[in-house]
Amino acid sequence: MTSATPEPLLDTVDRATQHLLDALGELTDADVPEPSLLPGWTRGHVLAHLARNADGLLNLLLWARTGIETPQYASQFLRDSDIETGAPRPIAEQLTDLRAASDRWLALARAMPADRWDYRVRARTGKQLPASAVPWLRLREIEIHHVDLNIGYRPQDWPADFVARMLTERVEGLDHAAASSRPADAKPMTSDPSQPPPPSFVIETTDTGFGATIGPAPTTKVSGPAAEVLAWLIGRSDGGGLSGELPTLPAWL
Repeated sequence: MTSATPEPLLDTVDRATQHLLDALGELTDADVPEPSLLPGWTRGHVLAHLARNADGLLNLLLWARTGIETPQYASQFLRDSDIETGAPRPIAEQLTDLRAASDRWLALARAMPADRWDYRVRARTGKQLPASAVPWLRLREIEIHHVDLNIGYRPQDWPADFVARMLTERVEGLDHAAASSRPADAKPMTSDPSQPPPPSFVIETTDTGFGATIGPAPTTKVSGPAAEVLAWLIGRSDGGGLSGELPTLPAWL
């Protein structure tokens, strides 16, 4: 069965990209080396990563379209090197690169034959996924790193549809990790005995009615606005605006 062409999602990616580029137009060269919200990364690092991510996801679409394996990145070393090399560039060069990379990705996505969206590729993490998931991966990068740039865009500014989908995805990932850490006798386990087991807790949003139980034996309930809950779950907030005892979360990749 062939996946539907994700044209509406491509339009959403395009709008999010234009919103980001418009906001970046206010920056100066002096703003580029300033810290982002990601430890150890300047704004320039985030911008270089966004451009190279577009090229990496373009590779996955090429893989799906041609059937010829084309890794997202040639290697982890080259990925990291490209980001480090690109980070110090002046803002005009950053914007030209990001716009061109984004346009290349979108043009290929819009030209993808409908029968190739089901073709399975492998992301940088090793996860196998259909090509139809790639536009969502790009939207995640744009929306989350827009916040990371520390230029006034906050989790509360994320579109409601993005928050709803991302929140469900993160909760399902945490629930799977928490459940799979326990064998049949329900004794906590982790692959690394020096690390605590994934937490088990209840999530409730105060503005959208979303609720979920993570793990088999919740010990606390965390509640707050959906965007703030999501920001905490993916490590973009310390959860200061949430209520409940906040457990320690595994890193989101």
